[in-house]
Amino acid sequence: MIRTDLPDCFLRPWQESDQAALVALADNRKIWRNLTDLFPHPYTEADAAFWIEFANHSAPSCHVAIVHRGSLVGGIGIIAGEGNARFTGNFGYWLGEPHWGQGIASAAARAMADHAFTHLRFERLEGAVFEWNAASMRVLEKAGFRREGVLRKSVFKDGQLIDSVMHARLRGD
Repeated sequence: MIRTDLPDCFLRPWQESDQAALVALADNRKIWRNLTDLFPHPYTEADAAFWIEFANHSAPSCHVAIVHRGSLVGGIGIIAGEGNARFTGNFGYWLGEPHWGQGIASAAARAMADHAFTHLRFERLEGAVFEWNAASMRVLEKAGFRREGVLRKSVFKDGQLIDSVMHARLRGD
């Protein structure tokens, strides 16, 4: 379990008992629209079952559930780079819409980044945020990430070719 600086909020491994709550939260177009195409829409029970199994056996990547006040509220993770990028992790998270705007994502992002630099091999974490998602950019900034630049027309999402904004945090930041 990874504690956050927000009371009653922590990160933990995914559990089979999370499946129903995961489907209820993740089957939301607003969430899908801000994540890579690896995140399906609609989000089904089969997707949840696959994810829970995969997430718990994905080392050196790390994927965990975000829990607030005893309930599953989202997920956060780091996909490990390979080869020359083996010390870089692709950082991402999502939060169920009923839990937006409560500081949960920022607390989870801070805790996960700190964990990655303390207990995992990562020297650099990077997160590319779609141009329309200013709230997510702010979450990363609150977690100590710095805006590094705009990747022009780098993402095709929801029928549009859009920019993404790269943020990164280094172990020494």
